[in-house]
Amino acid sequence: MILQDIINIIESVAPLSYQEDWDNSGLQVGDRNAEVREALLTVDVTESVVNEAVSLGCDLIISHHPLLFRGIKHLTGSTPQERCVEMAIRHNIAIYSAHTSMDCYLHGVSGRMAEKLGIQDYRILIPSASHVGAGLGVIGDMAEPMEAEAFVEHVARVFAAPNTALRWVKGEDKRISTVAICGGAGAEFLEQAIAQGADAFVSADFKYHELQNAYQRITVVDMDHWVSEHFTREIFEQLLSPYIHTRMARADESPIKYHAFNL
Repeated sequence: MILQDIINIIESVAPLSYQEDWDNSGLQVGDRNAEVREALLTVDVTESVVNEAVSLGCDLIISHHPLLFRGIKHLTGSTPQERCVEMAIRHNIAIYSAHTSMDCYLHGVSGRMAEKLGIQDYRILIPSASHVGAGLGVIGDMAEPMEAEAFVEHVARVFAAPNTALRWVKGEDKRISTVAICGGAGAEFLEQAIAQGADAFVSADFKYHELQNAYQRITVVDMDHWVSEHFTREIFEQLLSPYIHTRMARADESPIKYHAFNL
C-alpha cells in the first residue's frame, strides 16, 4: 500500500487541521509515494523503537508523539532525534505522527481512554473553536457510580503498565458518576472539568499545587503521561490493520520509572 494512502486513512479521522499551533503532527520522515507493507505502532519514537523496526523489517513507524517538534539544523548524530532520523533514512523507514490531531478527535486518545473505563455517552470537554465535533478531552458518565477509592482502583487496573504508578486526590465526599478525561498533560482543564459537573478528572502530569487546588473539590487521578496515551496504538491498529500488517512496538514504554519506599 502507498504511504500516502495510509496517511489519508489516519487523517480521515484526525486531519492535520485539528492539531494545535505549536504541534508538528504529520509525516516526519519518508517518501509519500513509497510502498508500505508493515507498520510499527508506538507512542514515542526512540532509538530502541527504530532499531526494533529495522529488525522486524517494518517500512513505517506510526507514533503519537512526533519525533521532531521543531526543526533540526544538522544531522550529525549528536542527539537521539538525529540518530533516529539517520537510521530511518538509512533503512528506508518512514515515520508518521498523529499527536494533537488525534487528541482532538472525539474517538481518539481521550475517547479511547473513556471507552476503556466504561464511560458512556462521552462528549468533547473543550470544544475546538474552528472544528465542529473536535476538541480536547472528553466528559461522560459511569454506567454505575463508584466510591472514589474504588474508582481509582478501577483506573489502575485498566491502565496497568509495568514500573508505573498513579497519584490521586479526593474531591467532594460523593460517589463518582460524571468523569472528565484528557490524555497527556491536561491539568490546565481542571476548572473546566469542575464547571461541567465532573466528579473526577483523569489525566497526567499534574503539579503539586494543581493537585492541592483540586483537593475536596474534585477527585483527580494523575497518571504517567505515557500510560495515559498508550491505548492510542490500538486506534492506529484498528484504522490500518484491514490494509497492512501492524505490530505494537515492544520497545515502546514510559521513560519514567517509579520506586516504592519500604520504610
